[in-house]
This record gives sequence, structure tokens and C-alpha cells, in this order.
Amino acid sequence: MTVPASRVRRRPRTPGRLLPLLLATALLLPVAFLVVQGHRLVDADRELAERERLGVEYLRVLGPVTEALVDAQTAAVAGRPVPRDALDRAVEAAAAVDSRVGDELRSTERWAGLRAKLEGLPSRSLTDPEVAFTAYGEVTDLLLALHGKIRETSGLIRDPGSDSYFLQDGVGEEMPEAMVAAGRLVDLAVLMPQRPAAEQPRSLGELATLRFAALQPAGDLVDDLQTVVDTSESADIGADALTPFDNYQRAVEALAALSQPNSRTQVVDLTKLAAARAQAQSAARELQPVILDELDRLLRQRIDQLDRDDLLILAAGGVAGLLLAALGASGWLSRRTGTPGGRGTAPGEPTEATGNPRWEPPTRSGRLPAGPMPVLQPAGQSPEPERWRPFDAAR
Repeated sequence: MTVPASRVRRRPRTPGRLLPLLLATALLLPVAFLVVQGHRLVDADRELAERERLGVEYLRVLGPVTEALVDAQTAAVAGRPVPRDALDRAVEAAAAVDSRVGDELRSTERWAGLRAKLEGLPSRSLTDPEVAFTAYGEVTDLLLALHGKIRETSGLIRDPGSDSYFLQDGVGEEMPEAMVAAGRLVDLAVLMPQRPAAEQPRSLGELATLRFAALQPAGDLVDDLQTVVDTSESADIGADALTPFDNYQRAVEALAALSQPNSRTQVVDLTKLAAARAQAQSAARELQPVILDELDRLLRQRIDQLDRDDLLILAAGGVAGLLLAALGASGWLSRRTGTPGGRGTAPGEPTEATGNPRWEPPTRSGRLPAGPMPVLQPAGQSPEPERWRPFDAAR
């Protein structure tokens, strides 16, 4: 009887066990890279939207400064006392905002220069209206330049949204330009009768230039708001801005008609022109906070959406990391509990873990035979003795 030699246990192959971990790690690296890149892009967009909100806050306080400065210019040119109280309050409010956000918007230096000019304006009317017209014109130019600076450094001028872009363009550029130009138009109409007759042709040319400078931004503002009202999915801008928007349109149309000199006398009706400018300015005063509120609401809505997108990116990356980690762990554990090389145990071979003998098929009783296995006999032979047959006795 031959005894089968025991098999020598093979040493497990380490590369085969490490392969699932290596594959999981190789898949985890690009997933982590995509998650980090997506998080950075969303974070950059969120920072831009937050900076735009700072620009909206700054434009909100520049509106009263513009209105008070235009009123002060009109009073100075007309020879009336200059209303410094409203201008001083507006300047203080703007200075408070600049002290908080001026460094981030890089507007502190420009605001300091403008504030020095504003505080240098005389509290009383100048004796020469032409000098007052020129002095206030220089300050209003600096104020308009500050509007452009805020729009640029805050990112409002590059806003990716359609509605928010038209809103910031209207409230940050067109509205202050139209307000300043309308004030200059009325002030020039006041100065024209005081000039010598030889300067009347030049004055008429300046009046036409200022008329165009006032009507073009006003028309652009109307177009911007009309576009937003017609295409915006939000109903708030249309309902809240309807009344001041209509008033502003009518005031601009009246300003355009009344600023035309009479064909015979070449003069304009100063009373009606000043009333039209006051109506346009009042409508702009009501319209500005409505536009800024809607613009800020759109930016806050965008920030909330970016926060949700960032959360989804991080959640998807976490789930992918857990799945890959589970995949690597399951492959590692299956390799440790299996046979070397990942093969199963062949019949008749002892296992490496227990050393048990090979499996044999059971008998009908369910138990293995106690003795040796029976040996096959040649055909025609029987291992049992011959039994007695019925006709054996007659032989």
C-alpha cells in the first residue's frame, strides 16, 4: 500500500494580494483630484459672488452721494445756498462703508481723493456761476470714476448672469451718468442767458452734447430694465419696479422734449426743464434700491446654489472613496482566506490551512467504507460461491 506524500505548503504570493489595494488606490487618486478641483472652482465662484455683494453695498451708499452732489451743484450755479447737510450725511455713510470694504475693493485711495474734493467744496455759493459749474463738474467726474472702479474691482462688470449683469450695468453705470448729465443739462440751460451773445452758438452746441449725454444713458437704463422685466424668471423686479420705472420713462421723455431750444428765441423753458429733471431724479431715487435689492437677491441665490453644489461634490467624493476602500479591503481579505495564487484545492489534495485528507464520496449509508475498496473482477466471474439450483438433484 502506497502512502501519498504530503504536499509542501506554498508561500502566498504577496503581489497577488496587494493588487486590489493598488487598483483601489489608483482609482482613488483621480477621484480625489476631481473632487479637489471641483471644490476649488465652486469656492472661487462663491468668492466672486461675495465680492460682488460688497460692490452692491458700496453702490448703495454712492447713490445718495450722487444725488446730493447734483443738488448742490444746481444750487451753486443758481446762486442759492448749498444744501451741505444732505451731502455731509451721504459722505459719512459712504466713508463708513469704504472703511470696511475699501481694502478688498481697492477703492480707499480713490475715495480719499474724492472725499477731499467734496469737503473742499464751498458751503456758500460762489460769486461766479461758471466757476461753480466747472468745480462741481470735476467732482462729479471723480464720482463717476469711483462708480466704475467699484464695478470693476468687485467683479460686477464681469457678472456671468444675464439678469444680474443688466441690473448692475443699469444701476452702476447708466443711472449715475444719466443723473449727473441731467443736472449739468439744467445748469447749462440756466447759464446760457447769462453768457454773451457771441457765445450763444457755442452754448447751444454744449447743450446738444449734454442732451445726448443725458438721454443716452437714460435710454440704456430703460432698455436694461425692460430686458430684465421681460426675460427674468423672478416676478419681484417687475412688480416692485413698475411704478418708478414708468415715472422715470415719462420724465426722461419730458426732459428730452423740454431741453430743445425754441426755434425762434433759442431759449428753453427753465421751469419746466427743472421740473422734469426733478421728476426723473425722484424716480431714480425710488428705482435704485429696488434694483440693488433684486441684484443682491440674485447674488445670494447664486451663493446658496454654489453651497449646494459644493456639498454634492464633497458627498460624491466621499461615497466614491468609501466604495473604493471597500473594494480594496474585500479583495485583500479574499486573497488572505483563499489559496496561493487564487486557485481552489484540487480533489485529493490536502488543504494548506488544515492538512485534512482529500474528500471521498460516501456510501449509501452516508459513511465511508471501513475496509479497503473492492477490487474489480473480470467479466463472467463472480466472487460469490455458486448457489444450489432446482435441477441440480436430477443430475
